[in-house]
Amino acid sequence: MYADPGTIKKILQETGDTWAVVGLSSNTRRAAYGVAEVLRRYGKRVVPVHPKAEAVGGEQGYASLAEVPFPVDVVDVFVRSELAGAVADEAVAVGAKAVWFQLGVVDEDAYERTRGAGLDMVMDRCPAIEFPRLSAGEGLR
Repeated sequence: MYADPGTIKKILQETGDTWAVVGLSSNTRRAAYGVAEVLRRYGKRVVPVHPKAEAVGGEQGYASLAEVPFPVDVVDVFVRSELAGAVADEAVAVGAKAVWFQLGVVDEDAYERTRGAGLDMVMDRCPAIEFPRLSAGEGLR
């Protein structure tokens, strides 16, 4: 349910190319950094959202989603589950089309609120894993 293959495919292929990655900093050892690199390889514009508002990969960083001065298609969330619901609510508020909670990030109430607001949502999955599966024609699990 939280990782519906059709929803994963829609977000990756149809939802849009501007991804705000919440939790992305210039720390190359963090998972968010590696995932951002994969997103770029698949043609996505990656906007860092982190309290430090650091530029990453040549893209200006912002301290919050509300500070991003242009539309965001997908919000990819690299924060602990107890903080993720507030990020999902902010994604709804800024008009994002989809929310993606990374591996290990689960908030069922946030999922219900976000879906209820009309956004697509995936939880406990990683686009850096799902993109290659989709590209290889494996289908999605």
